[in-house]
Amino acid sequence: MKNIIIHGGIFLLLIFWCLAFIFGCKKDNSTAPNSSTAVSVSAKDYLNSSNYDKLVIQIQYVNGYQPTSGAVDDLKTFLSQRLNKPAGVEVTYSNINSPGRTVYSLDDVKAVESLNRAVKTEGKTITAYVLFLDGDYSQNNGNLKTLGVAYSSSSMVIFEKTLRDLSGGLGQPTLGSVEATVSEHEFGHILGLVNNGTNMTVSHQDEPHGKHCNNSNCLMYYMTETSDMISNLLGNNVPVLDANCINDLKANGGK
Repeated sequence: MKNIIIHGGIFLLLIFWCLAFIFGCKKDNSTAPNSSTAVSVSAKDYLNSSNYDKLVIQIQYVNGYQPTSGAVDDLKTFLSQRLNKPAGVEVTYSNINSPGRTVYSLDDVKAVESLNRAVKTEGKTITAYVLFLDGDYSQNNGNLKTLGVAYSSSSMVIFEKTLRDLSGGLGQPTLGSVEATVSEHEFGHILGLVNNGTNMTVSHQDEPHGKHCNNSNCLMYYMTETSDMISNLLGNNVPVLDANCINDLKANGGK
């Protein structure tokens, strides 16, 4: 699985962005297709247009936990800029009642998807599923909080309640900037970054921290820890992919 984790505490909330990726994202070794997609898809399938010329993303959220429209627009723009999908990138919304949990395991998340995922990969359309939940991750440890997990080749979960608890206050980033950062980072892993299904054109993997970029200014860096990043946080700027990550995507059929 690929996790984004933050170290909490009153002081550290002021430098939320710098710790958002501190414990990195761990790869889920399972590459089995989701039961609702019917077919197995790869990073290359998302990036090029050979098999699929359109992407449909199902944004599903628990009532009361809909992501901000700005964050979804940012994600759509991010993908439109990097994927060769001449028929476009489309986002659909659906809402569900709360499953009634305060914490969710990955098995819980997968059960919610199995019951509620409506989009299917078929014909020339590839799909992805993004679930926004009303609870925390079951593997949180004290002040260590998981914000998002890309848990299959086409699925991710965002722990929206956790994001809301850690954003929007004095000295904290806006909710929209956090949502955009987490969702784009996790989708980067679905696209095969870093060395996670999309080969590197030059070596830039931060191997001690898993499937992450060694450039501290890149969206795919495991931890942003500079004063410049604090300034970007306060300005609500979402990190972008660096040249190496972009070149990797291009070499695997993206743009």
